[in-house]
Amino acid sequence: MTDELEHLLSLASKNIRPSPIREMLHMVRQPGMISFAGGMPDPEIFPVEQFQEAASVISREGKDILQYGTTEGYPPLKEFIAEWTIPRMGRKLTPEEILITTGSSQIIDLLCWALVDRGDYVICEEPTFLGATGTMFNHGARFLTVTCDENGMLVDSLPGIIEKAIAEGGKIKFIYTIVNFHNPLGCDLSLERRIKLLEIAKKYGILILEDDPYGYVRFEGEEIPSVFSLDREGLVLYACSFSKILAPGTRVGWCAGRENIIRKMAIFKQGTDTCTSVVVQAMVWEYCRLGYLESFLPKIINHYRDKRDQMEKAFQAYLPVDKVSWLKPKGGFFYWMTTPGIMAGKLFEKAIEKKIAFVTGNAFYPTGSGGEHNFRMCYTFASPEMTDIGIKRLGEAILESE
Repeated sequence: MTDELEHLLSLASKNIRPSPIREMLHMVRQPGMISFAGGMPDPEIFPVEQFQEAASVISREGKDILQYGTTEGYPPLKEFIAEWTIPRMGRKLTPEEILITTGSSQIIDLLCWALVDRGDYVICEEPTFLGATGTMFNHGARFLTVTCDENGMLVDSLPGIIEKAIAEGGKIKFIYTIVNFHNPLGCDLSLERRIKLLEIAKKYGILILEDDPYGYVRFEGEEIPSVFSLDREGLVLYACSFSKILAPGTRVGWCAGRENIIRKMAIFKQGTDTCTSVVVQAMVWEYCRLGYLESFLPKIINHYRDKRDQMEKAFQAYLPVDKVSWLKPKGGFFYWMTTPGIMAGKLFEKAIEKKIAFVTGNAFYPTGSGGEHNFRMCYTFASPEMTDIGIKRLGEAILESE
């Protein structure tokens, strides 16, 4: 936009916050660059043939699915989700409790439209997924943050944070938490803390947004009951998608929650995109109906477990363990690295020179303060050969950044 039209920009446009990862894509696309930055699935594991077979639904249902669909979602897909998620949700969801969205990122956008006025507070872990807090920020949300350890959010600190904000006249609309294989930390929120989180939300009348994009990609350890399944008050909105268990290009997500909240979000969706692509929803449903989701998911889990183990082996072989530490995740996509004596920004510059990329920790701190000695590594995208080469270069970069 030319300077002459600058005065036309809205306040939201002037204050909008771009995604640091999206902004750095031009850098990681340089020839020869090995990227551990974006949280991308491995295209080698995409079920291309099975999804192509699922496209046959167009010839069978084309006259229906090529038409506008209901905003709330394609009914057969909603019915499948209601049945398939019974173990995770603790019961069968009703159609009115489910909303199909254009990716899980739209869930956050719609929830903010439904709940957040400019200046309202959202409580979240720090660090946390920058894509989520970026959307919240662009809706005018302010952040109250809670630190984490290997068992997730330190929920015992919530009452003090909440009461201080209320005493100062603040309004807290929801608590955002990534419960399984946290992005970027890789940890799980323990069962004890999930129960306590619900108790606190009930006491103060605050909604919980339970974001669970990685929960079905567990390599080891027992499943932990979802916060949604523990909820008896309708305080939880559960968010998930097919991005990590089928392919992100489908852009099909879903959420489950209290009917009146789902209805408000659906009304905002009417004015946003009318409905998620009915053709794609039908193809995803056909893929699931044919049994491919259930049969292919173990292959995805095994594939990414091998990828994680390959990166772990490379860490042990090439990284100076007296200068860097990490938590081995039990699932998901990410390692969170800590370099106490090295600034991540300086290390990033050295890494880019060596044609490797990661995301520095500060990007995951919505308050803008923290993560100077941390960075996130994604293990799912690079090939085993590139992982080995990249981690060897990372070890060299660490030694040269002291």
